[in-house]
Amino acid sequence: MQITLTPPKGVCTTITLPSSKSISNRVLVINALSGSEFSPQNVSDCDDTRVMVRALAEKDAPVADIMAAGTAMRFLTAYFATVDGCVKTMTGTERMRQRPIKVLVDALGQLGARIGYAENEGFPPLTIKGGGLDGERVTLQGNVSSQYISALLMIGPVLGNGLTLHLEGDIISRPYINLTLQLMRDFGAKADWTGDDEIRVEPRPYTPIPFTVESDWSAASYWYEVVALSADTDARVVLPHLYAHSYQGDSAVARLFEQLGVRTEYDESSACISLCKSGLPVVERMEYDFIDQPDLAQTFVVTCAMQGVPFRFTGLQSLKIKETDRMAALICELKKLGYVIREEEGRILEWEGERCQPQADVAIDTYEDHRMAMAFAPASMVLGALRINNPQVVSKSYPDFWSDLEKAGFTIQG
Repeated sequence: MQITLTPPKGVCTTITLPSSKSISNRVLVINALSGSEFSPQNVSDCDDTRVMVRALAEKDAPVADIMAAGTAMRFLTAYFATVDGCVKTMTGTERMRQRPIKVLVDALGQLGARIGYAENEGFPPLTIKGGGLDGERVTLQGNVSSQYISALLMIGPVLGNGLTLHLEGDIISRPYINLTLQLMRDFGAKADWTGDDEIRVEPRPYTPIPFTVESDWSAASYWYEVVALSADTDARVVLPHLYAHSYQGDSAVARLFEQLGVRTEYDESSACISLCKSGLPVVERMEYDFIDQPDLAQTFVVTCAMQGVPFRFTGLQSLKIKETDRMAALICELKKLGYVIREEEGRILEWEGERCQPQADVAIDTYEDHRMAMAFAPASMVLGALRINNPQVVSKSYPDFWSDLEKAGFTIQG
């Protein structure tokens, strides 16, 4: 499938974003561990969350097909390992079966989990025999995906001895860890940092509570990009259910886009924000360490290239193990458009303004990666039109993305 995007001349719209996938998936697991009769409200309608909801509802089924949902694979592996009597096979798409999970399986093994590999060592499918976790202390490298860390933390309160998690080396994505801890505390857990590199979770069961999920700041990033790249000096996008004080680390997008000419106006009484043009980019070059907000990286790489703002972005090592190797994908697709981006040390993307001849009749490949599709779509505002292959991948986190663009005045054919 392929679509062609043609942008509007001006942008003035109100968009209701999907709920936070990060919060939804964590709350669903915590809620299940609490034994709550309440169902979390306003949970995300994306593929990842639907997979999580289904797997939890069918927890007695022998097989859980997680499809392409990496978050669900990691969180549910830890969850099912705690369920007494559970015998489960966790599987997914071909790409999921290529995504490493040994770090998490080994860490759960330190707690006494019984998890095996059905095919290839270190990769799904997994076979899980739940219960019997009698360990207390886990040591893990701090530079692994925060989802591994969050998966372990969330089961901590239901372990007989609680959990002491020691993180070695550099700790990446600390805001995602803190998000998990905050949500755990909302449900009555006693969990906190006891030092710069250690977290203690007491063996105190969760307390069931009603919970409503806020909107997704990472989804907001694409609308910041739309405003930044629009030629309309009066461009304005209103986004309900976002707050100045948010649990989400990706709320940093508001501060970062100030450098690229977008102002954020907060209306706490109406629980919404407004994105407005503040002028041209206020920086000649952008530098930032995305170690704490890796999901924003694609948005800023594409925005800076389209605005002609050189950049050096670090802390991107986790991009190589996402839905695709996002660093390689960005380099490849931007080269099609005539931008020569460089990768360094497997963790840095840099652009000094180098250009090459753009390909004729370009179509952007999305690599089964929702964020590739959404980060490149606003580039049509600079290019005049843009073709995108396999646009349906946005269903992973933002199913209504294309219809929301149409609401904002974009024309979509295909």
